[in-house]
Amino acid sequence: MRKESFDFLEKYLNTHSPTGFEKDGQKVWLDYIRPYIDEYFVDTYGTVVGVVNPEAPYKVVIEAHADEISWFVNYITKEGYLYLRRNGGSDALIAPSKRVIIHTAKGPVRAVFGWPAIHVRKVEQDKAPTVETIFLDCGASSAKEVEEMGIHVGSVVTFEDELMTLNEKYLVGRALDNRVGGFMVAEVARKLKEEGKTLPFGLYIVNAVQEEIGLRGAEMIAHKIQPDVAIITDVTHDTQSPMYEKKTSGDIHCGKGPVITYGPAVQNNLRDLIIGAAQEADIPFQRAAATRATGTDTDAFAYSNAGVASALISLPLKYMHTTVETVHEADVQHVIDLIYESLLRIEDGHDFRYFK
Repeated sequence: MRKESFDFLEKYLNTHSPTGFEKDGQKVWLDYIRPYIDEYFVDTYGTVVGVVNPEAPYKVVIEAHADEISWFVNYITKEGYLYLRRNGGSDALIAPSKRVIIHTAKGPVRAVFGWPAIHVRKVEQDKAPTVETIFLDCGASSAKEVEEMGIHVGSVVTFEDELMTLNEKYLVGRALDNRVGGFMVAEVARKLKEEGKTLPFGLYIVNAVQEEIGLRGAEMIAHKIQPDVAIITDVTHDTQSPMYEKKTSGDIHCGKGPVITYGPAVQNNLRDLIIGAAQEADIPFQRAAATRATGTDTDAFAYSNAGVASALISLPLKYMHTTVETVHEADVQHVIDLIYESLLRIEDGHDFRYFK
């Protein structure tokens, strides 16, 4: 990965962008893609769209989501401890002893998820942490002191962890789900620009908000753009580490390439175009099967408007919704290359219908 790209990825991943509060990360993303687009727009809730060939009637979307799981302050005790509720799929099990940032109008406030010491617990009676039992300690000794720090019910909380590398080939951190997707679609835009490719359609590079609470940003922006085609990228579970059941979760490996999904929301002809692009360009790929839905923004685009030909290219990831989400750098590059090669094979007015 070139240094400028890694520097962007690091800055973007380390910028906190909780669901509903994605503004800071979206600004970082937009600043990076500006040289590679003709224009951009931002919708009411913060989804950012970079556009190439904005006058073209046929519209193709490449999309990722920008938000990360987080917490809301829900209750403040008289002693100054904070109880929370989820904002997205935050995991109470991993919280004890983690460091966090509480985002306030006065600026960031650091805090920790406290937990009683093993010495004072009856370990044989231990139960897994739950949202009802975990709590934050921000160093205050009263509710009044908490208030003076700028913290109130509704203050949003994110984990503090930042990007690191493992064994010179894995990227590790919080919010890889799915800001690494935003990085990848931005790199596609850069590659198209720097290699002088002229597309016969309008390309809409979308970084959507609020996926973690139900694909909401994608729902809104799909209706605004009204695209003809949408290629979505998100993360999916690597199933090689302990505690995965391959019979139900599939056999997906970090390091073996992008994952192409089969399922009702995936338009078969578009999916086959992507598979053909991978085969022709010698890009390794894996396959996965969805059930009723993919659980990604693919579903929001596919069923929007009068129906949009949509497909999903996923990045294998270990330890989803933890602070050590892990992806293989080679897979990241292969997803970029696969989206790029797929775009080069879409024609102006491409008709993906199964029959006429």
